[in-house]
Amino acid sequence: MFIAPEQFADFNKSNVDAALKFAKVTFDATERLLGLQLAVGRDALSEAAKNSNALSEVRDVQDLTALRGKFAEAGTDKWTDYSKAVYEVAQHTQSEFSSLVENQLAEISKNMTVALDKAVKSAPAGTDVAFAAFKSSMTATTAAIDSITKATKQVASFADANVKAATNATNTAVKSAKK
Repeated sequence: MFIAPEQFADFNKSNVDAALKFAKVTFDATERLLGLQLAVGRDALSEAAKNSNALSEVRDVQDLTALRGKFAEAGTDKWTDYSKAVYEVAQHTQSEFSSLVENQLAEISKNMTVALDKAVKSAPAGTDVAFAAFKSSMTATTAAIDSITKATKQVASFADANVKAATNATNTAVKSAKK
């Protein structure tokens, strides 16, 4: 089977486009995480100054104990919010990567089918069986990839539900411990 120069150029352009899309998703996720880190750092500095002022106003052990509980609840809330934000960035990024991979695999499968159909037309007599076997193998591979993709989505959905349940349980535990 002969690959024309324009087919080779199209293949290369497609791969470069895919690599650029992956890089963009990576940079976007990194930018969101860095923004989140800067916001958390800024808030932590502000919170530390506020807490220092509150500690300087403590007059007895009861005030200190109450303040400690308040600090613990606020810290847990902030940590939970931060963890949730990081998880959302990771989940969004994983979703975008999965979508890009699915699109690439679909494009590869389509191109392979077109190339195989062209090869069948120009192939010598008697090679029909080999091409049919190859096409069958491609179909089975595509079905396996679809199954893996569906299983991955189910695992991601299950993990998402567990993270949300753990977040809710943590918030409930902190609020009940305060009481």
